[in-house]
Amino acid sequence: MATVNIQSVSKTYDAKQAVLSDINLSIQKGEFLAIVGPSGCGKSTLLRLIAGLEKISSGSILINEQCVNTIKPSERDMAMVFQNYALYPHMTVFNNMAYGLKMRKIPALEIKRRVEETANMLKITEYLQRKPSDLSGGQRQRVAMGRAIVRAPAVYLFDEPLSNLDASLRTSMRHEIKKLHRKLQITSIYVTHDQTEAMTLADRIVILNKGKIEQVGTPYALYHAPVSRFVAGFTGHYPVNFISATIRLKKEKIETNLGIELPLPTFDCNVEEGQSVLIGIRAEHLFLAKPGALLGFTIAIDFIDALGADKLIHGYSSAGEELVARIAEEELIDEQQIKVTFSLNNALLFSTDTEQRIGRWNDAKKTGNQIA
Repeated sequence: MATVNIQSVSKTYDAKQAVLSDINLSIQKGEFLAIVGPSGCGKSTLLRLIAGLEKISSGSILINEQCVNTIKPSERDMAMVFQNYALYPHMTVFNNMAYGLKMRKIPALEIKRRVEETANMLKITEYLQRKPSDLSGGQRQRVAMGRAIVRAPAVYLFDEPLSNLDASLRTSMRHEIKKLHRKLQITSIYVTHDQTEAMTLADRIVILNKGKIEQVGTPYALYHAPVSRFVAGFTGHYPVNFISATIRLKKEKIETNLGIELPLPTFDCNVEEGQSVLIGIRAEHLFLAKPGALLGFTIAIDFIDALGADKLIHGYSSAGEELVARIAEEELIDEQQIKVTFSLNNALLFSTDTEQRIGRWNDAKKTGNQIA
């Protein structure tokens, strides 16, 4: 296991195109850290800088407190699992997994022990004498993971390893990776565009946007206390509704475009009378309103996604804002409109101008990476 410290790291191409800007991050021994963000945000570039496959433009990367800026990738004691498997097509599964160990001149008996033990762990023992062309996508990914595991490195690097798999196989492999990390407890850095993978696998998540870190925290912290509209929209399985509103300090209220007023929240910064804000409410935090319910409003239904256990209602508010509500499948609804409500404890307040969170109603406070 190893610590990984990224200190003021930037990456620029052609002295103009900044891919990463002033990245600072500390990864603890045995931690599973996921890096997520939209395409082009710099997450794979950051992983390649850690691996030594690209040179940093400025800053330092430290492994166990040792700067590795000038150390070759092969000498960084890291193993990488790629999206495209990167297996040798002419070699058997056994030889693919053993190749790196042979290059390090590990004794043959030790190589055999490591490969067989890892193959048993990954349930690919029966495929050891096959070639990659004889395997399914999921089996090839297990081989790629096995090749990394047999090395017993200080750090595992995963570069979108499940992207080429179908949905059910991604879920299965995600569970395998989770179990492997629990067993091996090796520091792991996992890049993905799939926030579900990040939320279910990681101890902490880094959210990148346009080459900068938006927020670092536990899945719980990112979901319940996102620092910005971007983070709120990037975490959670269902969409976030953003409702336009105006602060009325004199009335001690927030007026919304839904025709309802909310009490003032706990503010994270100074606000002004008449300031334009956005109320963030996740689709799963809207529920059918009973007669006389507080904070109730109507959604005119556009269409319904039937998801089995849930129904995802897409529609519009009276002000024409798009809204999405997740309703249990067994709920009977009028297909023209529904009346919903929400709890203020699940609502967030963002500045319309800066898109940063400026308040919340639940009095939750950050303590380290958790929410108290």
